[in-house]
Amino acid sequence: MTKKLKVLELFAGVGGFRVGLENADSNVFETKWANQWEPSRKTQDAFEVYDYHFPNSININENIEEIPNEVFEKMDADIIVGGFPCQDYSVARSKKHEMGLEGKKGVLFWEIIRATNHIRPKYLILENVDRLLKSPSKQRGRDFAIMLASFNELGYSVEWRVINAAEYGRSQRRRRVFFFVYRNDTDFAHNIDNKFESNEPNILFDEHLYDDYIFNKGLFARQFPVQKKPYKNRQASHELSDDIVEVSDNFTGTVWNTGIMRHGRYFTIDTEPTGDEKPITLGEIIQAENEIDDKYFLTDLSRIKKFEYLRGPKKIERTSIEGHTYTFSEGSMSPFDDLSMPGRTMLTSEGSINRSTHLLKINGRYRLITPIEAERLQDFPDDWTKYKKISTGEVVDVSDRMRMFFMGNALVTEIVRRIGEELIQINLGHN
Repeated sequence: MTKKLKVLELFAGVGGFRVGLENADSNVFETKWANQWEPSRKTQDAFEVYDYHFPNSININENIEEIPNEVFEKMDADIIVGGFPCQDYSVARSKKHEMGLEGKKGVLFWEIIRATNHIRPKYLILENVDRLLKSPSKQRGRDFAIMLASFNELGYSVEWRVINAAEYGRSQRRRRVFFFVYRNDTDFAHNIDNKFESNEPNILFDEHLYDDYIFNKGLFARQFPVQKKPYKNRQASHELSDDIVEVSDNFTGTVWNTGIMRHGRYFTIDTEPTGDEKPITLGEIIQAENEIDDKYFLTDLSRIKKFEYLRGPKKIERTSIEGHTYTFSEGSMSPFDDLSMPGRTMLTSEGSINRSTHLLKINGRYRLITPIEAERLQDFPDDWTKYKKISTGEVVDVSDRMRMFFMGNALVTEIVRRIGEELIQINLGHN
């Protein structure tokens, strides 16, 4: 029988990673701990939805920065998962020549590093927005390089891939970067080195020996196949300094949408999907018209006109904080969403009157998507976010606005399911 893999879910939201992993195999993935905390909110709605669905795990509703090291040390998690906020990851030395953080608020990635250092899991699966690979704009790739250097310092390797869910059979054109992080003393890591029959840790990057991993043997290559050559021959490699502050101050490398970092050196290429998987269309996920409450239809002509303006082209004179005048330009988009296409990327503002909101026109009537349709775009079960359990133990309804907010923050759970299925094979030694 396959051994269970104990999971700690950080930045848990309403449980997207857990849903995906349990859909892969609930007999293997056992989420024992979860942390969810929404700063600056009196009500902890996402946590309450999570706790409603998963009351039997240890669900921690605290600021992760305030969780003591001793709590992490008691967790024997095999895997840490989480979709963490995109922030400023730059580092600098403190007056005591220790690593300190710059930025206006705590950078929560370092809490993942802290948890990893105290738990020492075999694997991590992480998710972030794809612009992370090019941030900040004045030193592209620096933030991601800091992350790679941080995991390298702890003795981990990192494989990454930007995945557009619609290109792998799902219903949303959502692009996110996923990390597969694994400890360098795992069998999987040893097998990589052994295949190259060398004691040189960087042999993976000599000549074209990396090709087999990038295109065939890596976790993402197995579940999310790509064309067998770099797009426009875009490829690069970089040796990371052992000094993370040096990486922060002076990184000048390139990071493409696919790559692998082992022993402080990474190789990265720009890949394209094979195009073998047909996406689910928006038309296939929408509810039947007789199931739609009237409140989702736009009957006020002024609201329809507002959408026309927001989705249309515009040039607006603006003044910057410094007093500089400039022209903000925005191109036009379709007046309503195409039902023969997969949905666009949902944001936390979904359902409000703004340019990013999905707008449907069916049988001559305009309407917004429903919370159930938003859940389907992220591959959650229908009405997953309908109820929450508050501190008194009472089960209450969740507002439509919060349900949309949850889904804008969530991930496509079927992508996680596929990652989970491949991780089971890797953990069983099926390299």
